[in-house]
Amino acid sequence: MKAAVLFEVGKPLEIADVVVSKPGPREVLIRTVACGVCRSDLHFVDGAFPHPVPTVPGHEAAGVIEAVGSDVAHLKPGDHVITFFTVFCGSCEMCVTGRPSLCIDPSTRRPAEAEPRLKLADGTPLAPFLNLSAFAEMMLVHENACVAISKEMPLDRAALLGCAVITGAGAIFNDSRVRPGETVAVIGAGGIGLAAINAAKIAGAGQILAIDPMPEKRELAMRLGATGTLDPNSETIVKDVLKRTNGGVHYAIEAVGRSNTAELAWNILRRGGTATILGMIAPGNNVSLPGPTFLTGKKIQGSLLGSTRFPIDMPRLVQMYLDGVLDLDTMVAERIKLGDVNEALEKLRGGHSVRSVIEFA
Repeated sequence: MKAAVLFEVGKPLEIADVVVSKPGPREVLIRTVACGVCRSDLHFVDGAFPHPVPTVPGHEAAGVIEAVGSDVAHLKPGDHVITFFTVFCGSCEMCVTGRPSLCIDPSTRRPAEAEPRLKLADGTPLAPFLNLSAFAEMMLVHENACVAISKEMPLDRAALLGCAVITGAGAIFNDSRVRPGETVAVIGAGGIGLAAINAAKIAGAGQILAIDPMPEKRELAMRLGATGTLDPNSETIVKDVLKRTNGGVHYAIEAVGRSNTAELAWNILRRGGTATILGMIAPGNNVSLPGPTFLTGKKIQGSLLGSTRFPIDMPRLVQMYLDGVLDLDTMVAERIKLGDVNEALEKLRGGHSVRSVIEFA
């Protein structure tokens, strides 16, 4: 099969022939139909976050199950599925307390002595990328790295649910639990931020402010439910938010991954408000908060994939789309082929693209 391989950090991906193993116990082989190109991929490709190479990036995908291994309980060939990179075991403390996105149980990985799931044509093993390696025509994953969905759902839209949407929407529905009439600010109007904005609209937020430096992204935010937009580069950004919201927002969602935007999320909160940090703040960076401001009852929290309960939340989001409530169509900037992946990554570097979606023949 063909896959986009990262041979060296900071270098373009190369389209190469890759050999995929047969499904082992509790594994499923998925024919990839669509895969979003996410900024998280870019963090690893550019080296902001370390990762072994060679590897096949990609982690926001949907496809059709082609084959299953032994002991697979809930999936069968022909099922349409969405993948997610935080594969869960189902039995550890995190899983049984309703936090499967935090599972790190090693039982979901292939044993070290086993054949690698992916390797180059010359036999060189490929390091697994976030349990998925989705920039490829096929994915071989643990059964708990995907969930079956309605076949009515278009898979090019379903792919977005695998990272951007479950992260942004989860930050609203799960982490913040926004109630009707409350105020929300979303910093960063990329795929994750736009999903949070749309979810805040669904939740009935009274005011939804989108904060992004790109005019075209602010325009998209308005289409997805924002009630107002702001440029974070304004020298009066904090004062402007506090004025518009009568003292600050109830919830601030940071979807950029920088120290200064995390600090901005804290500073625009009202007393007792909560900031949720979704962005990947690179190693070596810290967030600085004024000590006395903790006396205002503010809270700051991290989140991975919006604290999503995958088998429950993802089919619900699919139904929201099918019912015309969740807007995924607006988020897709372009549909591309696998060979165009480097151009899509370059657009992410420039900050102009929302979501490029790779479609596989």
